[in-house]
Amino acid sequence: MSKSYILILTISVFTIFYMEGCAPSQPVAVERSIAPDRLVKRLEANRRKIKTFSGAGSITIKTNDIDAKSSFLVEIKKPDSVKISFYGPFGIDLAFALITPQNFQFYDAINNKLYQGRMKPGVMKEILKVNIDFENLINIVTGSVNLTRELTGDPEKAELIDDLYRLTYNDPLNKNLNVYYVKTDDLEIREYRQNSPDGKNIISAKYSDFKKVEDTPIPETINLNDLQNNQKIKIEYRTIDVNKEIGKLKLDIADDAKIIQW
Repeated sequence: MSKSYILILTISVFTIFYMEGCAPSQPVAVERSIAPDRLVKRLEANRRKIKTFSGAGSITIKTNDIDAKSSFLVEIKKPDSVKISFYGPFGIDLAFALITPQNFQFYDAINNKLYQGRMKPGVMKEILKVNIDFENLINIVTGSVNLTRELTGDPEKAELIDDLYRLTYNDPLNKNLNVYYVKTDDLEIREYRQNSPDGKNIISAKYSDFKKVEDTPIPETINLNDLQNNQKIKIEYRTIDVNKEIGKLKLDIADDAKIIQW
């Protein structure tokens, strides 16, 4: 074996080791040309990873009836329990809500009144001051977008706009178009829009300030603009915990609270 061949072989071996040593330890970024069906499956898989969620921060609600901001703590045990605690200045207890698809409790701590009953249309607007159903409540406070309905169909359009992938799906059941703006490199859903067939925007939800929790990107800032119901919700989280053990969700109610059945 010639000396020149040995030299070339030695250089090649060292080059391979050097390249492997310099290789990034982070997972390879999602390719920009990822197929829509594969992308949607990965996004929905991330959403379903979240079994429990707790977050503390502030919530701002603007509707025809209210324009208020409060500190709040939300705790969720999927699939069926949500507890929301509202606080005033200096941590003063304002109100607490415990909501399931079947029942609700709402404790007005200021007036020491407990409202409780079965879930029915209009209840969520009465206790949370926004017109929203249980599933969308979970999606909004966790900064999630439910893509289950998109798993079995192809988008009407799939376009790359700057660094975002825009996917447009037809929703024949509600006669709307669902539009998703996704940063594929990080698997972040940056915006969700629900448009009428003529292109008029009905709902717009924007998500920003993402942090990775258990390899799942979760937004710390959520802006929902529901033009159909003329209501806006803004959530800004200071802390977020995902898939941590949460005990039984219950309200601490004063013994002398007045109970009102709805």
